[in-house]
Amino acid sequence: MFHDIPESVIRRMRALESMDAADRADGTPRARRLRQIPPETGRFVSVWAAAAPPGAYLEIGASAGYSALWISLACRMLGRRLITIELDEWKAPLARETFREAGVEDAVELVVADAREVIPGLGGISFCFLDTEKELYGECYELVVPRMVRGGILIADNAINFREILQPMLERAQSDPRVDALIVPIGQGELLCRRV
Repeated sequence: MFHDIPESVIRRMRALESMDAADRADGTPRARRLRQIPPETGRFVSVWAAAAPPGAYLEIGASAGYSALWISLACRMLGRRLITIELDEWKAPLARETFREAGVEDAVELVVADAREVIPGLGGISFCFLDTEKELYGECYELVVPRMVRGGILIADNAINFREILQPMLERAQSDPRVDALIVPIGQGELLCRRV
């Protein structure tokens, strides 16, 4: 999977990495930055997406589509499709451009909406990457977990660098009998949950 990443995907990843680095360096306000995951987190998420059982693939928080590119590697390998949801309408054109330029439109569907309104219509979720506004994590977690298949994987970003804000959701996940959960110290910290 990592040994044959299409050149179009690599090019777009590099472009987004440069945009994100420039935003962080020039003082662009946090709300207007891409705030994407680092490459090592992308690889981590991609490996778990490839290991997930059959079912629906979901991402909550598309931003400019960087993490979706990593997940799309697993989707293409397995013949699956990712639904990625983005609430901020100003980011949607960037995500569409990402998927077009990377040539992954066959593996990724962008939905511009509030994930809390979309998730209730989904079922059979086998993989979910949660990386949206932190105050929405708890509510999204509670909507996704009941809709997951047995052995399904949920990964939530920023479990270490936003631990204080996310603490109620992290404690809930780690004591939730529906999942096995742990925090992995990669990138900004990833909450990894497996549906039992």
